[in-house]
Amino acid sequence: MDMFLAHLDFWHWLILGALLLIFEIMFPGAFFLWMSIAAVIVGTLLLPFPKFPWEYQIILFALLSIVSAVTWRWYTKKRPAPTDQPRLNRRGEQYIGRVITLQEAIVNGQGKIKVDDSTWRIEGEDCPPGTRVHIVGARGTILQVQRSDEGA
Repeated sequence: MDMFLAHLDFWHWLILGALLLIFEIMFPGAFFLWMSIAAVIVGTLLLPFPKFPWEYQIILFALLSIVSAVTWRWYTKKRPAPTDQPRLNRRGEQYIGRVITLQEAIVNGQGKIKVDDSTWRIEGEDCPPGTRVHIVGARGTILQVQRSDEGA
């Protein structure tokens, strides 16, 4: 094993980068891509420095893999992909902005409301049945409501 590692050349890293890229194409998930990029960078750095020790090559490969993956994750969190349906799979948020008439009273800041074909728990100021409320937020499966001046 040491004999093979002692002779790591730039083309070994470029082949590894190509293989990792093929794995990424076969099993997408943006995991092998960052390791592929790291392998290509290490291979490219070996062109001007062919005597770079194999131990440092592997450490550099590992560090570049981690740094590239973490950098991409940070970048995508700061700049999420634009979508035409930002509330998809966020059912509670789809109701924000609607005005509903209460069938049951809100007591001690909690109650229930029927929206379309679903019953939701709600939080808001105490209100009697028949009060119109405006859905202003969603926290998990609980909708936040406020009294609405609409229709009063």
